[in-house]
Amino acid sequence: MFSRVFSRLGLIKQHIRTMSTKTSEAQYYTKKIASAVGDPSLRFNHTCLRIKDPSASVEFYKKHFNMTLLSKKDFPDMKFSLYFLVMTKENLPKNEKGENLVFANRGILELTHNWGTEADPEYKVNNGNVEPHRGFGHICFSVANVESTCQRLESEGVKFQKRLVDGRQKNIAFALDPDGYWIELIQYINESGEGPKTDLGNRFNHTMVRVKDPVKSLEFYQNVLGMTLHRVSEHANAKFTLYFLGYDIPQGDSTGSAETLLELTHNWGTENDPDFHYHNGNAQPQGYGHICITCKDPGALCEEIEKKYNEQVVWSPKWNHGKMKNLAFIKDPDGYSIEIVPAELVL
Repeated sequence: MFSRVFSRLGLIKQHIRTMSTKTSEAQYYTKKIASAVGDPSLRFNHTCLRIKDPSASVEFYKKHFNMTLLSKKDFPDMKFSLYFLVMTKENLPKNEKGENLVFANRGILELTHNWGTEADPEYKVNNGNVEPHRGFGHICFSVANVESTCQRLESEGVKFQKRLVDGRQKNIAFALDPDGYWIELIQYINESGEGPKTDLGNRFNHTMVRVKDPVKSLEFYQNVLGMTLHRVSEHANAKFTLYFLGYDIPQGDSTGSAETLLELTHNWGTENDPDFHYHNGNAQPQGYGHICITCKDPGALCEEIEKKYNEQVVWSPKWNHGKMKNLAFIKDPDGYSIEIVPAELVL
């Protein structure tokens, strides 16, 4: 069995190397979307999590992680509200009217509240880490000093899934938010020389989801959505591999300080099990919602994807086909949703 797993891992590594230079080597998503690959306006804008009680969750992120409520939008007809938070920073993009351009940013956390859940004692969010509903794993904030950050959070009463002293990895921790979502904490200032040497404040570094077949998922995010594979981290002892993808990393940043990356976690062998699948967060019980990418002309992006991939990709809904206009949702190979909206959209 182990020989088959390691053989499969070798094929995956070789496939990743070849597909980065030769589109023809791709097995599943063989056509590169020019509207994505060649578009510098593309951003990984936000990650959406459903929450039970906004008064608890919004204040949690503001108090403990210095996030700012950038925008709130109520939808009375559908009985839900959206809260968009960002790490406190200067020079946030605005339009000519001085309105915040939520979708022109990186590193946004969208909290979705379905009205009434806060009063339901039986309602509980699925955090994505408990069987049989595993899929979404965590969000990650990178900080200048992870030890002092964890000490401060503990003194403020924040609960932890894993402290720095727990387990094998002593350089990461996992805090818990009010709904039990995991928040990984890592440090971006280090002695190796990689990344910034100064305190940049907290960064919304990445969002992690588990994937069944890394070859298929990597082709989708690179060839269809135009992301770049920035780093691969293999953990042979625990039999899993991490893949970090995203759009351009600003000059001076590293993968540890950048905003925002997508981490795909592959537990070896899942790709060989025809009955295996992950929970996408949108089936019951719900929790994780989606990630969102934005660009200057999402209509053109969606049109090219439809034309080149037709029935091979799943939309829910297609561009401008749902109740809410100026958006689309495409699903990746594991059924996770990716929202696509204009960067200039004003809520």
